[in-house]
Amino acid sequence: MRFRPKKSQESSVDMSPLIDMVFILLIFFMVSSTFVKDMKLDLNRPGASSAQKASSKVIRVYIDNVGETYVDGQAVKTWAIQGKLRDMLRASTEKSVLVVADQSIAVEKLIDVVDQCRLSGAKDVAVATEKEVG
Repeated sequence: MRFRPKKSQESSVDMSPLIDMVFILLIFFMVSSTFVKDMKLDLNRPGASSAQKASSKVIRVYIDNVGETYVDGQAVKTWAIQGKLRDMLRASTEKSVLVVADQSIAVEKLIDVVDQCRLSGAKDVAVATEKEVG
């Protein structure tokens, strides 16, 4: 048996469907992925000479330098702090809240957050300072 070599035929692969598929997958993954905001806040806390160490069991409410508030690591609007804290205080044995705020925020914002904390049923509401450890 003898094989005869066939005439050389040039074969080519069309790359355009492959490129289309790659772009479709790229768009799919970009649309379906979630982007998580890093919760590390850079806060410049105000100082106080009468600062004391806070308990590790208190619920912390953070206010960053832009004025955004965070409770339990989640961004919360000021008007929603009361409801979120009320649920957290029901489950907590210690009914204390520590407000950790940047020194550059407006006093009105700090007062609004402290009021919402008190209205939620917290017995003690404190503001964190620079010397506060915890």
